[in-house]
Amino acid sequence: MFRAIVRKEILGNILSFRFVVTLALLLVVVPVTTFVLTSDYLKKVRDASQRGVETETYLRSYAHFNRIGNILQAAMPPLASETLVRGLSADVNLSEFDDDPLPVMFPLVDLVFVVTILMSLVALIFAYDAVSGEKEDGTLKLMLANGVARPQVILAKIAGGGVTLLVPFVMSLIVGLLVILVHPGVGWGAANWGALGLIAVGTVLYIMLFYALGVFISARHQASSASIMTSLLVWVVLVLVVPSLSPYIASFLSPTPSRIQVEREANRLGDTDRDDLGNKLEAERLRGVLAKYPILSEKLSEGDRKRLVERDPAAREAFEARRKAVQGAWDEANRIQSEKITTLTNAAAQKERAQTSLARTISMISPLAVFTYLATDLSSTGIENAAYFERLRAVWDHAFGDYERKKIAKLQAKDPATNWWDTAVDMSDRPRFEFREERLGARVQAALPGFVLLLGYGLVFFVLAYVSFLRYDVR
Repeated sequence: MFRAIVRKEILGNILSFRFVVTLALLLVVVPVTTFVLTSDYLKKVRDASQRGVETETYLRSYAHFNRIGNILQAAMPPLASETLVRGLSADVNLSEFDDDPLPVMFPLVDLVFVVTILMSLVALIFAYDAVSGEKEDGTLKLMLANGVARPQVILAKIAGGGVTLLVPFVMSLIVGLLVILVHPGVGWGAANWGALGLIAVGTVLYIMLFYALGVFISARHQASSASIMTSLLVWVVLVLVVPSLSPYIASFLSPTPSRIQVEREANRLGDTDRDDLGNKLEAERLRGVLAKYPILSEKLSEGDRKRLVERDPAAREAFEARRKAVQGAWDEANRIQSEKITTLTNAAAQKERAQTSLARTISMISPLAVFTYLATDLSSTGIENAAYFERLRAVWDHAFGDYERKKIAKLQAKDPATNWWDTAVDMSDRPRFEFREERLGARVQAALPGFVLLLGYGLVFFVLAYVSFLRYDVR
């Protein structure tokens, strides 16, 4: 009997108009979305390659250590998984679109949007009359009058409805993947397919969760017209309201200083305050050096200084002492001010992390947020990947800082009369930043709480639907 009811649910849903509309919608939205996202990804790959070439060209001619701060920066490369899941790549600079604001005002749809918005709404539309609608038609009373147990009925309805919803989604996803695979230049590896398989598992949990919620709501109403209105209200709260309000609730409960205020204070510490301190320390250290080497007080051109250093060891010693005194003064000033800036920014960052963690916790009341975190973490496009990238960037920054100091020291040892900070040098031997996606195992570990929450929410809604149907008045 259980199989008969499941078959009845599947056939009834497949032959309904809403199934036809859902299938048509997904077969249009998913392939078009994957086509657009794939084209956007390939454009990003070309742009990244061009930026790399232009950077190398720039460095061959203008590689001054004082100029390259905004040129040599660790950057996140385009990821193949962005052909399905955009994640944090949605937060873009308008200049990337040739100053066209529309892509930011109307962001691209991706797989996460299709699942979290479309499939959750479709699930409630399919389930709102699963109980109340059959009661109005009289079929529910007839079914129970023939000795069918209520647990079998509710289990079959949820199982049959969930399977029905997966059919159009799987069909549209297959077509979308074909669109991605026919594009040359999109190299999906084993980790990408593994992540997609796990996202599919999360999708099943998400869809079943909302279908069970819809059945529960239907089992709490005697009329399907009231059930659909309640379903839409619950959908708006869970899907739209809770995720949107969570950052504002967190900012109220755990306030942080303004980033502009922190940046302004850090700039003051690293700019005017650092210059004042550096000039003061330089003047103090140069007094003794100038007293010991009177030749440093003479007005000489750079060419004269070079010739003097080449032929006079005493002059070379004097300029080297001056360089060490100046360098030591500014190194000390940079160290002192850097410690102050680090203390300031670390305190602000700690408060921001606490606020972000609170906002994330609040947002996970919504299944939409849970699935979004799960899918973006698995596809390396989410918050966890951003943190992973920051760790890699910190390692590279440290390596390049060491390279910078050693390079300058080596050049200054050869020619102490030249200001090598503002002189072009060969940086072809510099450390390069190379980004590699985090291992799939680490991503799964980050997404594991999401799977647990989706499963937990689904079980809660299933139990609520089960208990409500056992007490449902079919008269």
